[in-house]
Amino acid sequence: MTEFLSAQDEAEALEALHRDGCTDGLPVIIPTPERVSRMVLASGIEGDMVLGTMGPGHGVATIEKVAVAAVMAGCLPDYMPVVVAAVKAVIDPRFDLTEMQATTHCTAPLVLVNGPARHNCGPIASGTGALGPGHRANASIGRALRLTMINIGKARPGSSDMALLGHPGKFTYCLAEDEENSPFPPMHVDLGFDADDSVVTVLGAEAPHSVLFAGDGDDPDSYKVLLDLLAMALANAPSNNAILTGGSATVVLNPEHSLILHKAGLSRQQIANELYERCFLEPEMVKRLMPAFAGENPSRRMAFKGPEQILILQAGGSGLYSMVMPSWSAGTHCNSAVSVKVEADNFCEIPGLAGG
Repeated sequence: MTEFLSAQDEAEALEALHRDGCTDGLPVIIPTPERVSRMVLASGIEGDMVLGTMGPGHGVATIEKVAVAAVMAGCLPDYMPVVVAAVKAVIDPRFDLTEMQATTHCTAPLVLVNGPARHNCGPIASGTGALGPGHRANASIGRALRLTMINIGKARPGSSDMALLGHPGKFTYCLAEDEENSPFPPMHVDLGFDADDSVVTVLGAEAPHSVLFAGDGDDPDSYKVLLDLLAMALANAPSNNAILTGGSATVVLNPEHSLILHKAGLSRQQIANELYERCFLEPEMVKRLMPAFAGENPSRRMAFKGPEQILILQAGGSGLYSMVMPSWSAGTHCNSAVSVKVEADNFCEIPGLAGG
């Protein structure tokens, strides 16, 4: 049964939402019945449809409740199918949402979007500055997911969300792959989906770690240095990936770095293989730096269980900097990446509603 709050005006309603801990600390759009109904309609699904439960509070996520979060986050109706897919992804048991919400680590859900939804439910930015300000779809889609985690999952800082510091990606963390300019097939195709599918992949991630590399056109082996640097950032000694091992991680290659690896004859799978082989700590380093995690007879510690745990995509502007996002590497399923297909029938083609 839907519960309604009342206020004298929207200013009073906003203060009430802040006071009750229903926001992320920033102003929100007031979720009036008319706005929520419009968002539900854009989903193409009945409002009382249950997607699952969200920990740690185990609240029931219905389409209507997700629509409330999307309105509050500032989403346009066009964005709703991507928001729904992202919620489905984090509800999947493999994502370990309850544990992720309660950990002291800074992990946040990183939303990666592939396929036509990048344009049909956006545009969702994938180029220069795509993880920064100025991109409405990216900002509001990632924020909508966070607001579902706050208001449905009941993750509140200091009581049920126990991150010691967090990071800005806990406000919003959403990125599309730059498929048109990438020399590699789209990431979702390598994950087993069709090229014309729209897919949302969500995984727990730290804030981006910058990887600086200037290619040397006169050295045909300079690409190996790029691989070394990416691996050093992915499995840096103090990271959870290096110490706890077994979690997923993300590599975001800028166009210049993608081209360097492509010209070296590497496919996405081969890049992942090369990085996997480079992502390790020698036992002496673990014993010296992290004796509590070393055990009695430590061996070489591989950061990942296999190359499939390293997700690679192209995004951003061309130049010196790529990014990697290490992960939490804990929980029953190590906070695994989960991919969900966006239902094509849910794309927002509602007369009079699209884009506004």
